[in-house]
Amino acid sequence: MALEKIEIDIPIKAGLHLPAILCVPPGADAMVIFSHGSGSSRYSVRNNVVAGMLNKERIATLLTDLLTEDEDTIYENRFDIDLLSNRLAEVTEYIHQSTEFSKFRLGYFGASTGSASALQAAARLHPLIRAIVSRGGRPDLAWDALPSVQAPTLLIVGTLDEDVLALNEQAFALLECHKKLELVAGASHLFEEPGKLELVSELAKNWFTEFLRLPSASKINA
Repeated sequence: MALEKIEIDIPIKAGLHLPAILCVPPGADAMVIFSHGSGSSRYSVRNNVVAGMLNKERIATLLTDLLTEDEDTIYENRFDIDLLSNRLAEVTEYIHQSTEFSKFRLGYFGASTGSASALQAAARLHPLIRAIVSRGGRPDLAWDALPSVQAPTLLIVGTLDEDVLALNEQAFALLECHKKLELVAGASHLFEEPGKLELVSELAKNWFTEFLRLPSASKINA
């Protein structure tokens, strides 16, 4: 039986609302908030595949647009990491302050440029964010924030994505948290090759299951 996905609007500052897709499986006590790459949205096929895998593990997911439709028409906004990080932080605080999700353990999944906003927001919101996964990310765009990230962080990169891999290796060296760089052999930037996106989903599921749901997470974050 398919889990129900609910379209919601999240109020943020300046009277704006951001559209989002929320899925809360029965028994969930943790949630992963997605930060999409430039030009993508809450309907991202790849991120929804990952979200579906997490939902099967009783982890709630929130896929939200961080820009309004009008803002997204301005190309520069898609790469404004400070703006996107602030929006992600506002969304996170809204979820955390809600009665329904106030006790949920929270994590971030960032893709492409969305990884930078996830890392920057996580550095700001510690200890609220307990785990981060980056898929084909650009953590270098959050360079100054990397040493302040304390949540366990997994960077997933395809071996064929050579330029992004090099940037991830540099960023990995700056991270001082519990961390891992996972290389997916034969995968390009979008993980379009057969079976590669499913592998990314499995890696993300394992990371979030460990650090959002098991007692060992408290030891890492102590």
